[in-house]
Amino acid sequence: FGLPHVYEWARPEAAADPLLQRKAPYLNPTFFVARAAFYFAVWWLLVHLLNRWSAETDGGPDLRVERRLRGLSGAGLLLVGFTVTFSSVDWAMSLDPHWFSTVYGILFMVCQVLAAMSLVIVVVALLGGEEPLVRVVDRTVVHDLGKLLFAFVMLWGYISFAQFLIIWSANLPEEIPWYIRRLHGGWQWLALVLVVFQFVLPFSLLLSRTLKRNARALALVATGILAVRFADLLWLLGPDLHGHEHGFGASALLGDVAAFLAFGGLWTWAFARGLKSRPLLPVGDPEVRERLAASPRPEPAHG
Repeated sequence: FGLPHVYEWARPEAAADPLLQRKAPYLNPTFFVARAAFYFAVWWLLVHLLNRWSAETDGGPDLRVERRLRGLSGAGLLLVGFTVTFSSVDWAMSLDPHWFSTVYGILFMVCQVLAAMSLVIVVVALLGGEEPLVRVVDRTVVHDLGKLLFAFVMLWGYISFAQFLIIWSANLPEEIPWYIRRLHGGWQWLALVLVVFQFVLPFSLLLSRTLKRNARALALVATGILAVRFADLLWLLGPDLHGHEHGFGASALLGDVAAFLAFGGLWTWAFARGLKSRPLLPVGDPEVRERLAASPRPEPAHG
């Protein structure tokens, strides 16, 4: 899997580092790959069961299936929380095995929710005029999505600043190099982009109630956040990756962009294919059926 090329702890010279030796029972290639397989198995199982049971409700209400969906979703949130935390530590934080942060997993979870909420808003704006979404997605729904996006923008800003403030105030030699690398060599400009375009600008725009009730305007903000998410991941991971040792360089950036477009393109294709194969709404859900029956065609949210 090329682990020694990416991770310092997987290289032979790690045996001479006392700290890495103490972490070896956890940071070793065999256990690393086994944990990765476990994470993907949990995620695949959750996706498979949620999709399967949701499809069963499309034929009509089924109380047993609905209870299974609710039970799996509750337990699934705990499983996702644990697996995202440990996978972010394994795949991202261990790029610098001498550094650690207790809020690192939470930061990645917030980033994922922020990206997911942005994607939902973009999809709603694109497909909100299609049946049966047009009878459910009104200005109130769009407003609720906008308020959730606003909340997660603030949460991202809070978690990111909290980590920085704690490390800066402690000023410990084993913690501050992580930020020093990200505030020099050109990376400081990318940090400024994140502050402006993933917090200050979205925060300011989402204060507007009018914008949050307009699907197209809200989707533009969400699209900008999705684009900046790539910059955020690059800032978090890039300074510790091979190819960026000498700063924020254009040659290494081309490979990062190519990888992002390749995997992002495959995911987008799979997502679009899934949208075509299933109803846009869980039509068997009692609340959705009641809403569809009571709202033949509300005022569109795209005005």
